[in-house]
Amino acid sequence: MSLQQYDILLDSGTNELKIVKFEVGVNTFGINVMKVREIIQPVDVTSVPQSHKDVEGMIKLRGEILPVISLYSFFGVDAEGAKDDKYIVTEFNKRKIVFHVGSVSQIHRVSWEAIEKPTSLNQGMERHLTGIIKLEDTMIFLPDYEKIIYDIESASGVETYHVHQEGFDERRAGKKLIIVEDSPLLMRLLTDELTEAGYSEIVTFENGKEAYDYVVELTDNGENLSDHIDMIISDIEMPKMDGHRLTKLLKDNPQSSDVPIMIFSSLITDDLRHRGEVVGADEQISKPEISELIKKVDTYVIE
Repeated sequence: MSLQQYDILLDSGTNELKIVKFEVGVNTFGINVMKVREIIQPVDVTSVPQSHKDVEGMIKLRGEILPVISLYSFFGVDAEGAKDDKYIVTEFNKRKIVFHVGSVSQIHRVSWEAIEKPTSLNQGMERHLTGIIKLEDTMIFLPDYEKIIYDIESASGVETYHVHQEGFDERRAGKKLIIVEDSPLLMRLLTDELTEAGYSEIVTFENGKEAYDYVVELTDNGENLSDHIDMIISDIEMPKMDGHRLTKLLKDNPQSSDVPIMIFSSLITDDLRHRGEVVGADEQISKPEISELIKKVDTYVIE
C-alpha cells in the first residue's frame, strides 16, 4: 500500500492534517500521514542480541536496514491471534523507523482544533500520547512517536537528542524567547538547554493557539512586540493550532510579521520544507538538533 496515491500535502497553514488509522489490539491509533513513507506486509525480521524488549529486530527494505518497533509490546497488548498485521514505515527526526501494528484502515482528514489533550485517565497511556480524536464514534489515540523512540533508546543507553552546546554566553541574557511545544519531554529539553546557554527569559506554551492569543493580547494592549519577543520557536504538530497555522497568522499580520519564527519539528525534510517556507517561517530546524537550534537562534537575536 503506497501513500503516493493520496494527496497528502495539505494547503500550508490550514490547521489540518491527515492521519492513517490503525489498530493495536482493541485500541485504535493514528499517525500523521506526513510521517509515513509506506505501509507493507510484515517481512522476515532479523533479531538483534540484547536489544530492547519492544524492538523486534531489523529488516532490509530497498537496501536500507531499518529497526522494527512493536507497538503491541510497547503498549502491553497481546499480539497472539492478531490478523492482518502491517508494518508502517515512517520517516521523521531525520531517520526511518518501522512500527509493527495491527490492521490499517482508511485515511482521515481532521482539524487540529478537534484534537484533545490526553489526561491521566486515558488507560495509563497518557505519557506517550500527544492527543485524542473522537471520530465517527471511535476514540483515536495519537501516540507521541518521538517519545516512544526516546524512551526505548534511553533505556538502551542511546542519546536521541543532541543537546550538547558550546556553553554559556552572556550576550544571550535578556533576550526573550517563546517556545511552543506540546511534548513535555521536548519542552523540558529545550528550556534546560537554552537556559544553560544563557537564554533565561523564556515563555512557554503547549499549543499554537495559546501562543497566538498571547501575541494578540500584547498587540491589543498597544505593546511593542520587540520589547517582549525576540524569537518564537514552534513545533508543527500540536492540538488546537499547529505551528504552520501559527506562523501564517503571525506573518500575515503587519503588527507581528517582523517577529522571527523558527520551526523546530520532526517533520522538517527536503520534501516538506516548502510548507514552512510558504507560511513565512524564518528558519526550519529538524529535531533532534538542539545544538543547531541554539546556533540559529544566536544569529537572529545576538549577532
